[in-house]
Amino acid sequence: MFLAIVPAYNEEKRISSVIQSLFQCVDEIVVVDDCSTDKTAEVAKKAGARVLRHKINLGQGAALETGHVYARERGAEFILHFDGDGQLSVEDISPAFEQLKTSGADIILGSRFLDTRSQVPWFKRTVLLPVGVLINKFFTGLKLTDAHNGFRILNARALDKIRITQDRMAHATEIISLIKKYNLKHVEFPVKVVYHEYGQRSMAGFRILKDLVFGKFMK
Repeated sequence: MFLAIVPAYNEEKRISSVIQSLFQCVDEIVVVDDCSTDKTAEVAKKAGARVLRHKINLGQGAALETGHVYARERGAEFILHFDGDGQLSVEDISPAFEQLKTSGADIILGSRFLDTRSQVPWFKRTVLLPVGVLINKFFTGLKLTDAHNGFRILNARALDKIRITQDRMAHATEIISLIKKYNLKHVEFPVKVVYHEYGQRSMAGFRILKDLVFGKFMK
């Protein structure tokens, strides 16, 4: 079974179209509603997704791990991480899935910086990307072109090993560190990202760094 995990927060306007497009590529969709204040959960359920809802807002990392727990219980063979905001393209799922299987990798990681279709805003390209690369190198030692991309496909081995403890955006770096820790075979794959709005601000990289430091030394 190929299962999609879609973390979502206040995405009632886009979540239905995301779910409908995903059903072309996967067997089951679980939307993890991170305590939205709008009708995200209601709309997602109506569109045919299994909806899990956090009673308090915990963050994207926590939403993904909630989806992981569900996927393990369901015995999923493969899982897809896919954002609920409509910025990712379903066109990339099938070719990425094929590459995962033919390469023998445990996890495939999307990269917007390997894809010429992605019109990455100047600030993300020139400021957030270098910050992300530095953070990723310091905490994981793995060299990637795009450490903070919401598109990933994991096999059952990776799903078993990757247990996310970073509730918010630092989960992306934690995933990379777990890939290294458990010697999971990984590959990057070019994915298209469409930006609807400005997104992360200048402090984003520093918030991720703070989460990582506190997560590493304060437990």
